[in-house]
Amino acid sequence: MEVVEDQVPVIAPEADQPSLREAVLRYSREVAFAAADVYARAAESRGSWDTRLEALIVDAILRGENTDALRSRIAALGWKAQERFTVMVGNSPSEPSASYVSELRRMAGRYAEDALVGIQGDRLILILGGVQDRETAYIKLSDMFAPGPVVYGPEAGSLLEASGSAQSAFAGLTAAKAWPSAPRPVAADDLLPERVISGDDAARRSLVKNIYRPLLAASNGLVETLGTYLELGHSLEATARELFVHANTVRYRLKRVCDVTGWDPLLPREAFVLQAALVVGRLSAPPKAATERQPSRTQP
Repeated sequence: MEVVEDQVPVIAPEADQPSLREAVLRYSREVAFAAADVYARAAESRGSWDTRLEALIVDAILRGENTDALRSRIAALGWKAQERFTVMVGNSPSEPSASYVSELRRMAGRYAEDALVGIQGDRLILILGGVQDRETAYIKLSDMFAPGPVVYGPEAGSLLEASGSAQSAFAGLTAAKAWPSAPRPVAADDLLPERVISGDDAARRSLVKNIYRPLLAASNGLVETLGTYLELGHSLEATARELFVHANTVRYRLKRVCDVTGWDPLLPREAFVLQAALVVGRLSAPPKAATERQPSRTQP
């Protein structure tokens, strides 16, 4: 169009030049609008395809699929993160718009290398990969969820393993109402007692594996001291009298409990987690086989 416009004085007399320039301008405008329409339709089709592909990937991760199809879909979506994966779940807005999802994805991009957004009914699922500052990221992103609890699962080693993080997060979201004063967001592992009570078998196994069995392996009376301390109303003196030891011995053993498990029995909330671990641990411990004494035969 620029070439034709430059050659107008050569190809048309002076009287016809204004009308020729106007015709060239009108034609170039029509070409521009037609090209823009083609690009817009292509972008809309590509965006719809990406949205459907993203929804399929989120659903496959939540169901725990580990197939070649899932890997190819993840690669097609351009996922780059290779570590530090986690899943956040919470309530979605009543009528989430495309602009809301785009803003959520842009904010997630500030704190993570990659992000997948899924909306299933009234639940909003956010899958993050390559999160740097987790504490800040979770707090900022939780503001994008609708009112209500927001739960994030434990960190996974790969995107294909993120289904475990998602299952923990959903179990925590179901049990979060049992802890009204829970922080927002809250870790799924901080809701282990509530998850056990609501019937989450993964939480029960986690308490046994990460708390009860390490305490048993540490020996030195840690399980007995912790159980007595919790049963006697968190009283160091009463525990010492019951166990016939000095109060400083009780303090030392409770500190050892914190070192072994990462949970401090002197804090009420963490003591509740430890008490739940003792309960499920004792229930899951295999019963000791009773040795039956064979009756001795007497010679007649």
